[in-house]
Amino acid sequence: MVSTLAGIRFPLLPSAYNNSNNSASLHSSFNGDRRTSSLSLFLTNSSFSRKIFAGKPSYDSDSSLTVAASKKVLVSDSQSDGSSSVTEQLEAPGTVSEDPQVYDTHVLEDVDNVAMEDDKKVEDEAKKSNVPSLDAGNVDGTEARGEETPHPLDGTVSTAKKNATQKSIPPPGNGKKIYEIDPLLVGFRDHLDYRYGQYKRLREEIDKYEGGLEVFSRGYEKFGFTRSAEGITYREWAPGAKSASLIGDFNNWNTNADVMSQNEFGVWEIFLPNNADGSPAIPHGSRVKIRMDTPSGIKDSIPAWIKFSVQAPGEIPYNGIYYDPPEEEKYVFQHSQPKRPKSLRIYEAHVGMSSTEPKINTYAEFRDDVLPRIKRLGYNAVQLMAIQEHSYYASFGYHVTNFFAPSSRCGTPDDLKSLIDKAHELGILVLMDIVHSHASNNVLDGLNMFDGTNSHYFHSGSRGYHWMWDSRLFNYGSWEVLRYLLSNARWWLEEYKFDGFRFDGVTSMMYTHHGLQVAFTGNYNEYFGLATDVDAVTYLMLVNDLIHGLYPEAVTIGEDVSGMPTFCVSVQDGGVGFDYRLHMAIADKWIELLQKMDEEWQMGDIVHTLTNRRWREKCVAYAESHDQALVGDKTIAFWLMDKDMYDFMALDRPATPLVDRGIALHKMIRLITMGLGGEGYLNFMGNEFGHPEWIDFPRGTQHLPNGKLVPGNNNSFDKCRRRFDLGDANYLRYHGLQEFDQAMQHLEETYCFMTSEHQYISRKDEGDRVIVFERGNLVFVFNFHWSKSYSDYRVGCLKPGKYKIVLDSDEKLFGGFNRIDHSAEYFTTDGWFDDRPHSFLLYAPCRTAVVYALVAGPAKD
Repeated sequence: MVSTLAGIRFPLLPSAYNNSNNSASLHSSFNGDRRTSSLSLFLTNSSFSRKIFAGKPSYDSDSSLTVAASKKVLVSDSQSDGSSSVTEQLEAPGTVSEDPQVYDTHVLEDVDNVAMEDDKKVEDEAKKSNVPSLDAGNVDGTEARGEETPHPLDGTVSTAKKNATQKSIPPPGNGKKIYEIDPLLVGFRDHLDYRYGQYKRLREEIDKYEGGLEVFSRGYEKFGFTRSAEGITYREWAPGAKSASLIGDFNNWNTNADVMSQNEFGVWEIFLPNNADGSPAIPHGSRVKIRMDTPSGIKDSIPAWIKFSVQAPGEIPYNGIYYDPPEEEKYVFQHSQPKRPKSLRIYEAHVGMSSTEPKINTYAEFRDDVLPRIKRLGYNAVQLMAIQEHSYYASFGYHVTNFFAPSSRCGTPDDLKSLIDKAHELGILVLMDIVHSHASNNVLDGLNMFDGTNSHYFHSGSRGYHWMWDSRLFNYGSWEVLRYLLSNARWWLEEYKFDGFRFDGVTSMMYTHHGLQVAFTGNYNEYFGLATDVDAVTYLMLVNDLIHGLYPEAVTIGEDVSGMPTFCVSVQDGGVGFDYRLHMAIADKWIELLQKMDEEWQMGDIVHTLTNRRWREKCVAYAESHDQALVGDKTIAFWLMDKDMYDFMALDRPATPLVDRGIALHKMIRLITMGLGGEGYLNFMGNEFGHPEWIDFPRGTQHLPNGKLVPGNNNSFDKCRRRFDLGDANYLRYHGLQEFDQAMQHLEETYCFMTSEHQYISRKDEGDRVIVFERGNLVFVFNFHWSKSYSDYRVGCLKPGKYKIVLDSDEKLFGGFNRIDHSAEYFTTDGWFDDRPHSFLLYAPCRTAVVYALVAGPAKD
């Protein structure tokens, strides 16, 4: 009897936790043949006999237990407010050219050997530095292997290994250019030079003990399960464990069957030779875990490097899945990855809640139904949330339990690859919302207390716990944590062909106070002092170095609300290395304004918020993201129209004043955000048409430790979906909002105004409630007045000639009142106006945004 989940067949067998061997000694031996009733979630596999391997571990990579946290430098030099000033003349950020030189980083041809002449010398130095050397021993207990001796790690284990020798990462620069870019940083040179020194030190140590960052970032080829022609090797770093065994369906969860060996660096290992018929010892799709005797007792854990995990029906804990389908069943990418566009137009999406039906959507359904929609709307990138496996669905994917595994709720790893490949066929970049800022505190399924200790992957004590998020915080000063996270970033790029990342919670990473109860004012003392977690910032530099070195077209976006200087400056120049910063202040400003009367809106305040970003550091702007759509908050559409959205959105009945106002301002807010807010733009799925209500994940009633009850929603999916049908229905006013958003994206595609070098704000009139600015050859005119329309309204411009309307929020197609004649032509006159050399007259209806494009130069005599 079987049941199914996301296309996977689950045999209904007794829980793996009802095992009579739990109390058995983990050190007891087992020799000879045995009969195992193997269970696979993907294959039917008959019983087989095999000889248990017992020999010397073959672990040959460094895995020091920890590296001491970096000393922080307190900058005592006082500094005046260093916040970036608002400028009316915005300058497009400069781009850093890529050096085409191929650097020699001594990339290893074989991950088992390090290019060093004297292994003994390296080992001695490593022990002195608390960084492990590489062991040349074999799994069969022999000495270092010769030319003819096979090794369990030989052979092809991943695409990354095939291409490893073709990729290299440039060496560190001098890190001094930041002082030219921002002279205010000179006053904090001690801190910044120390930070860069820590980064260079790590690069040097990784080169010395690991063969370079390129090799170091392929930890998934050594840890977890790796397959060779001879069998399967499983390695796990768990220094706190006293003993360990690999258990699973393949050995009937027998604790004594596959006992692991530990080396001096806390790495447990076992090699499982192939069966007599050549088949792998662990069938594809079967459940696996590691059972450890820890300081906290006997513990079954999902392997930290597991590539797939599943919650079987009727069970609460997840199980690790040995995922290694036959070659003929593996998905093969058919389409090349698109080149990075000059400007990003990102559609933020959650696969599970992307269905119009109250259910969990699949990767395949998203591929077939949602990707074509994204393409039609005009977005050139999709940002996928909740990809890394997370046991708690309502965490929105931010409480990750299995960092290398895609969420099994939506399908298999190959299903996800098919989705990404389809996006590439459509010319759409696929960005992943990656979580390296914290981890789930789930002990059963995740990394928390993995080896029975509180300080394994995380800081111990309060520093290792985020009190607001109820999650664990990584120790970025640990050698093995660096290996784990760097390899994790590379894994998603290499194995799944993601085109980049949006790094979540970066502000929390960069400061020991995590940005909680702290109001950043822009004073540079807030960024460079004892509150800065230099280890975390150094990790961010390393991961950006890795990504941009190996994948020059990849995009990295950091979620930082603090305004950290140098955040989007290249690592070689001394920066943190991100391509973009999320301009998070914009959404907060709109929510603030939407709680006020129209008369209280200040044009200068709006312009200041949209343009207040650091020179030469690119931003992704958004009016609202998934944060504003969650239960407990409100979307812009809901703030504007509230309950009238339920009864007055049909075109066959009159709209209320609240709906008319809401539709008009919804379009204006989104356009001015795209027009002034940054060099990229983001929208959360459904918000393009003003999705009603909120997001509420299915949840039951919770009983808190203090006795209080938190009511649930009867585990309903009703508000955990996207009603795309509302935006598609041409008889509803939602359709007009969707059409406008589509026109807005295609306008940017045509004119590339977000990345234009010419950007100028010519008017912010508090009396008229008008904002006028230029980007490229476009002139944007916003009239936020609630009742006044202006005839023969003069606006300044840089270039003379003929202008025509290319976007009008008042157009009937967009739910407007059609008050402007689109056949009209607008000719400039000479003479300075609003500090511009030319100007033209136009009609500016109330609550309307109109974009004019230069279509012809001045007439010649």
